[in-house]
Amino acid sequence: MPSTNAQRLKSLRPGDTIGLVAPASNIKQADLEAGCAALRRAGYRPFYFDSILDRDLYFAGSVERRARELEDMFTRDEVRAILCARGGYGANHLLPEIDLETIKAHPKSFIGYSDITALLTYFSDAAGLVTFHGPMAAKDWAHEGGVNLSSWQAALSSTTGWDVPLNSEVQGLIDGEAEGVLYGGCLSILVASLGTPYEINADGTILFLEDLAAKPYQIDRMLMQLKLGGYFDQVRGIVFGEMLDCVQTVKQDYTLQEVIMRIVGDLGVPVAFGVRSGHVSSGNITLPFGVNAKLSIQRNKINLRILEAAVMG
Repeated sequence: MPSTNAQRLKSLRPGDTIGLVAPASNIKQADLEAGCAALRRAGYRPFYFDSILDRDLYFAGSVERRARELEDMFTRDEVRAILCARGGYGANHLLPEIDLETIKAHPKSFIGYSDITALLTYFSDAAGLVTFHGPMAAKDWAHEGGVNLSSWQAALSSTTGWDVPLNSEVQGLIDGEAEGVLYGGCLSILVASLGTPYEINADGTILFLEDLAAKPYQIDRMLMQLKLGGYFDQVRGIVFGEMLDCVQTVKQDYTLQEVIMRIVGDLGVPVAFGVRSGHVSSGNITLPFGVNAKLSIQRNKINLRILEAAVMG
């Protein structure tokens, strides 16, 4: 289970160096350069190894290259935070290869989403780190309007609690109020962890779930697997992402929200839908995993408050 005593990290400040890594799929140089330019405009110094552009099948180079790149960024004194270039697929190959003691000895802010969920939850669960579900360098940073800067700054720089900036499309599916450790990520990757040594534990959490282009019956199947396996039994609240392109057809006569409610509607916990973090249409929100949060929903008035800072000064 993610710990409420997760290790706080040094806050990210203008002028700090951000190490860029590609732990999963291969990336395009043009997208990487566009993301670096945006990071510089935001006041940071992006740094990466030339090997980040390596390719092996659909991966960003070999498992060895990707694992050592990640460890090296954690150990470099000048690197203040580590930002993934993109997700795709392949981070799970790194799980048995990473030297966890190296990560624990050099704690730093680690940011990503999608396939990077495997590393976010592993570092949170096994290393006791706060991790960040947020915009990536060759994706959201590479496109204008791709990053919600206020949440990025609050998550990575603020030393107080703060309210997650929710877009007007966020819906309350079940009213209620709950406190718990914010945790989760891409639904497909979370479910893929089950039955492995890296299996998630959502007990005591405000569980964040999101995905991209998964059909409603696939979302149904994954949620049912979590429910039947007892993984929702101790969850205190659930927050769904934007769930971009998660439709069967444009003319389907039901909503994804209806599908979701059939599965989580009897859990007795508050449920929100549409928070724009991860795979989103724009303005990717940064969420800190491993810190206490409070979810309040009343007649579609929704508030998600981060109750404690993820970083220290």
